[in-house]
Amino acid sequence: MSLFTWPVRIYWEDTDAGGLVYHANYVRFLERGRTEWMRAQGIDQVELRERTGLGFVVREMNLDFLRPARLDDELLVSVAVKERRSASMLFHQDIARRDGSPLLKATVRVACVDLAAVRPAQIPGDLFFQEFLTP
Repeated sequence: MSLFTWPVRIYWEDTDAGGLVYHANYVRFLERGRTEWMRAQGIDQVELRERTGLGFVVREMNLDFLRPARLDDELLVSVAVKERRSASMLFHQDIARRDGSPLLKATVRVACVDLAAVRPAQIPGDLFFQEFLTP
């Protein structure tokens, strides 16, 4: 599967007093990218939760801040699946300006959990087939 990207524009609410994107907002942008990636795969997270009681939670995240984004910048959030295990997936994500200038690199491991018990659960076999892995 090719790299998935999702556009983000920076608004006043995303910036700090210095006019730069507040660091925690990058996590929101990464989350939106993964959510939209799932939606593009035809996965409705509400339906998944209602049907199976399962959901995905962030287990581990590593962020490398390279350059700041500023008000009105147009960004692209990319999503690539690097590994699929029985109960987790590892994503590589980038945030860059639309001109390709890199701003942030991230690795994110999400775990599939039984939401009622808040315990790890196997990812259903009909989700995220091997072809979603990127080289």
